[in-house]
Amino acid sequence: MLNRRALSLFSIFTVMASPLRALEEVIKLRDLYKKNLTFSDLALNLEGHRITVNGFMAPPLKVDTNFFVLTKMPMSVCPFCETEADWPDDILAVHTKRIVKVLPFNLKIEVQGVLELGTEKDAETGFVSRVRLIDATYN
Repeated sequence: MLNRRALSLFSIFTVMASPLRALEEVIKLRDLYKKNLTFSDLALNLEGHRITVNGFMAPPLKVDTNFFVLTKMPMSVCPFCETEADWPDDILAVHTKRIVKVLPFNLKIEVQGVLELGTEKDAETGFVSRVRLIDATYN
């Protein structure tokens, strides 16, 4: 029989376990944002954690780079953004430790990396991102 204390403990555990469950699940790009394009509670809770996201590799901005853009839908050209105001909610910057092996733009891939939030401009490419995965791997 549940009493108030047991119910309270269960509620606390459920709230605390939500981000942990999300770490094991594949996150959808759209789940990182609210409708007004601010970061979702899920994104804020997962910042700094290693997550998994599915999508498509857009053609890299340059050859022999350790950076690519993951998109929700296959894109034959890279969606290069000039400002954070133009940042769509269906792409994700991905930074890897190794040179990116370019994959066909229409092949769905799974990417794991540490989630970072906030505006950042890549010094080498000029690419501006609001959300990205660092130390990423993909298959």
